[in-house]
Amino acid sequence: NLYLIRVQFPCFTPYSMAMPPPLLRLHPHRLLPRLRRFTSGPVLLRLNPKSLYATASTSQAAPTPPPQPPPHGPSLRRGRPTTGHPPEAPLSFSRTFDLAALRVPAAACASLERRLRGHLLNWPRVRNIARLPNDDGDGLVSLPTSPGSSSALPPTAVARREKLAREFNARGFVEFPILAKMSRPAGRTRREMKGRAAGGKETKHEKDKVYVVEVLEQGGEDDEDEWKGLVGEEGFGKGAWRGEPTRLLLLDEGHANRRVDELPEAVKVVLEHEANQGGPFAYELVQCQLTLFYDYWPMNEVLEALLPEGIIIPAGFETVGHIAHLNLRDEHLPYKTLIAQVVLDKNKPKIQTVVNKIDAIQNDYRTMQLEILAGHDSLVTTVIESGLRFQVDLATVYWNSRLSTERQRLVNNIFQNSDVVCDVFSGVGPIAISAAKKVKYVYANDLNPAAVEYLEQNIVLNKLERKIEVYNMDARRFVNAMYSSQHVHPVTQVVMNLPKDAAEFLDVFRGILRNRQTGHIAMPKIHVYGFSKAEDPEYDFHERINLALCDSVMGVEMHRVRLVAPGKWMLCASFTLPESVAYAKANYITC
Repeated sequence: NLYLIRVQFPCFTPYSMAMPPPLLRLHPHRLLPRLRRFTSGPVLLRLNPKSLYATASTSQAAPTPPPQPPPHGPSLRRGRPTTGHPPEAPLSFSRTFDLAALRVPAAACASLERRLRGHLLNWPRVRNIARLPNDDGDGLVSLPTSPGSSSALPPTAVARREKLAREFNARGFVEFPILAKMSRPAGRTRREMKGRAAGGKETKHEKDKVYVVEVLEQGGEDDEDEWKGLVGEEGFGKGAWRGEPTRLLLLDEGHANRRVDELPEAVKVVLEHEANQGGPFAYELVQCQLTLFYDYWPMNEVLEALLPEGIIIPAGFETVGHIAHLNLRDEHLPYKTLIAQVVLDKNKPKIQTVVNKIDAIQNDYRTMQLEILAGHDSLVTTVIESGLRFQVDLATVYWNSRLSTERQRLVNNIFQNSDVVCDVFSGVGPIAISAAKKVKYVYANDLNPAAVEYLEQNIVLNKLERKIEVYNMDARRFVNAMYSSQHVHPVTQVVMNLPKDAAEFLDVFRGILRNRQTGHIAMPKIHVYGFSKAEDPEYDFHERINLALCDSVMGVEMHRVRLVAPGKWMLCASFTLPESVAYAKANYITC
């Protein structure tokens, strides 16, 4: 069913009028899917060469436009930067945003916040209420007063304390001790007032601020001092409210530079309803500036602003105690000190040292070559995992915090209370010590003397000396010693957590029980770890296990632990040691 389709190009000039139009041999059902009946005669298709040319030209890759700032919310690509600072200074990350706010009485602030929540500022770590540090009148509990007494609170802390003393006897202060505490100013406030009285200045550096709110428009000349120095989360500023305590409700950024009559109807209805409830109520719409400082911005936004365009931003890092362990790419190395300083600044005080791995693990002790980029020089730290404490020195031992979930899977889901665990590659003891809290007994071994030293310290630190026995020898010698000695508990679980080479040590189990003269021994369950880059990693790892044991092992349970690199999986294979392997003769088969 092939048809000759005559294609006419009315605007195509290379063909003369005497030349016939070109013929294309096409399948009609592919060109016209809905054509299902026989068609007699040529099918004419009118094509526009200009549209074809435009389609071909637009198919070329266009240059990627620069990223546009988000239309709403805080961003370093929005707002007005603070001028007069070098680019590497923290103050160069200050951004100022224009906002509108409602000045309302402090007593009505809480109820208005609940009712106007959908129209208030909703930015991370920015409170939508701005207040002064000495605005503590709203926090006091209202006390019962006599009909002739005034309901207004005394203006000073001393007067409030005397008022409490007059209205409460000694028993009352015992029953309500919090009232006496609330009537006294906080210790920090007293120190600040004493420093201002002595003419001292604030000792807090400006880079420690998170944000600050400042009012631009005042109600009059008399209120100029009253509106200065509105504070944010950090509680710094100057000036004080006079008269009735008032606060600011920061409106959404979409309401900036608006008048009162331009506010949404929902906001107007709430304000009118509050005014009709009775009692004096007044509000004022003012224009403010919200300044976000360096400490406000998250790590990824700061790195995006500092690093050149096109470089992938480091997404995260591994935390080992107070140490941040980075794996920087080659393109990040020229900026490694800058990246480390940002990581240190944004994760204080938890992170005190930032290191980068220089080279892959290539020695038998599994120690990493680390470079200290920022913070303290010591690599000795304490790691808390599942309620247990581990002393670790990253310069001499191996630790991987990303395997904590896998360790808990073994302890919680596989190990039983009656098990005897043999940890062939224990390191500083994350699996051995965690298992000792649950199982009957643990035998732990490692080739690294430094790891064994820290393992013994961690056993004492977690008070498990009676349930763990430590060895420092080669893995094959250790396994042979466990099954040749008559003074050890029968091993029921064997853990071989050395992903790079653990499968090669499985040959030690071939014929491990051939010289035992005792009765039947229960076969242990082996948990061996390994890496695989194959398309079918489970099949590849299973074949390596069969090759190491010189036998076909059945009933192998495969578990994917984590994806360590693109296309490279870390696997855990769990299987019961076959009796044909454990009792194999020395000359049974040659592998």
